[in-house]
Amino acid sequence: MKDNFFLYTFPKRLIDIVFATMFIFIFSPIYLVSMIIIFMQDFHNPFYTQVRIGKNKTPFNFYKFRSMIVNADDILFKDKKLYNEMRSGSNKVKNDPRVTKFGRFIRKYSIDEFPQMLNVLKGDMSVVGPRALRVDEYELYASKSPINKEKLIEIGTVNPGITGYWQVSGRSSIDFDSRINMDCLYAKKKSIVFDIEILIKTPYAVIKGEGAF
Repeated sequence: MKDNFFLYTFPKRLIDIVFATMFIFIFSPIYLVSMIIIFMQDFHNPFYTQVRIGKNKTPFNFYKFRSMIVNADDILFKDKKLYNEMRSGSNKVKNDPRVTKFGRFIRKYSIDEFPQMLNVLKGDMSVVGPRALRVDEYELYASKSPINKEKLIEIGTVNPGITGYWQVSGRSSIDFDSRINMDCLYAKKKSIVFDIEILIKTPYAVIKGEGAF
């Protein structure tokens, strides 16, 4: 346990704090401009908060810049066609009618994820890790088989991340089951070297914008 702490847990947390602090400072102008543009669209909160499942199945408030219209979640759960389309693939809808014009832009370049650096500083998330699942995503996947539950338990041994193995491998173009398998593999590795490899690949994946919608 000590070796794991000093070789993985402690350096990973240190990297998270330093990276998130520097990121927020360097990109503070983008934070400010994004908040103003989103607010001016409809004069509502530029931030979006949702409950996600974190380490050891602990729920937490997940922050993003709002890329959709205000009542997006209500529309999703009332529109069965839209909900089923989301469930059928990667849990995202291509050409989602709820996404605003500016929302498409910030999604393509992952600017909508910037507020998650606050989650990193709080300790809810890591810079690198598995995708943070919504409660309904988690429960639906777990209900399908005992193997799925085991995968989620493995994934739950680490904090979810802003970027991760699946994000640098195709993002939303990867189906949900494959993404879970990739996140499970990441959690089993628990490797700082692997984290660094993912971080190095992340800027290219963001600039390329492939699989982001």
